[in-house]
Amino acid sequence: MKLNYKALLGAVAGMAFATSAYAAEITGAGSSFVFPVVSKWAATYKGVSGDGLNYQSIGSGGGIAQIKAKTVTFGATDKPLTSKELNAAGLTQFPVVIGGIVPVVNVPGVAPGQLTLDGNTLAGIFQGKIARWDDPAIKKLNPGINLPGRAISVVHRSDGSGTTFQFSTYLSRVSADWKNNVGADTAIDWPTGIGAKGNEGVAGNVAQISGSIGYVEYAYAKQNHLAYTKMVNKAGQSVEPTVESFKAGAASADWVGAAKNDFYVLFLDSPGATSWPISATTFVLVYKNPPDAAATASALKFFKWGFEKGDALAISLDYVPLPENAVKAIEASWHNIQGSGM
Repeated sequence: MKLNYKALLGAVAGMAFATSAYAAEITGAGSSFVFPVVSKWAATYKGVSGDGLNYQSIGSGGGIAQIKAKTVTFGATDKPLTSKELNAAGLTQFPVVIGGIVPVVNVPGVAPGQLTLDGNTLAGIFQGKIARWDDPAIKKLNPGINLPGRAISVVHRSDGSGTTFQFSTYLSRVSADWKNNVGADTAIDWPTGIGAKGNEGVAGNVAQISGSIGYVEYAYAKQNHLAYTKMVNKAGQSVEPTVESFKAGAASADWVGAAKNDFYVLFLDSPGATSWPISATTFVLVYKNPPDAAATASALKFFKWGFEKGDALAISLDYVPLPENAVKAIEASWHNIQGSGM
């Protein structure tokens, strides 16, 4: 039997084309804050759609840089960009899920949720002004706990981090000293401590260093079995980090108004007796006129699936799904993205 190699090669090429057309590979990079839920969504989504997602947890600064360099389909940042920044780069943004940034500690004898801190005390610790665990400011908030007389080791982010932006913005709102002497951004001049890359790096260092304190998205605290602290909120109430307290922290958000302002929204130091004071969200960045419209359309389909089918997965990791009015406003905004198909 004589094979027609030309026809065979053509058939194989056609099969490869059909497969690639059916199964898209979506690329993204940025926020480590949102990495656990995006990863879980991606694994499930591939099973139902055939489309894969390759997301690099490199920090918000890296996500912004990569989307601007057009090396990924979408970037992700916990620091929202202003309308001026978005317009200058030809980008648009939308939030994904709500989570909580929590202080985590490694103090011998202190269990998760046993220690309570407030904003001013937290600012003092991360400035190096409160340097021992038995400092009077910490003891006053924790009268029933036997705190050791040992030095506090501060662990902070070393990379450009939206989690740092949210954390330092919160400290700026509750501490005039922090605001005037340290400030808020994705990268700041830390007064004390050691740096680590990503939420992963901070969690890993706190787990290893006795006497340490750091700040991470709550999913990392749970996954790494770290002792998180309670926080005194704006209402003066001591609250634990939970889905309910994160949701309460974001309850005052005006999503319709935020949509008119490119979804620039922060939930820090929110009112309410049950509000977690450092609730935050991650923002996805895509081009309004994408260099690869098909890839961007695939990415938007992924996030649409996440909004509509991914709530239980998000909650299982202690993230809060966006409310229905926020999702409607987000999906309406996608009509302005060329080739979105939405």
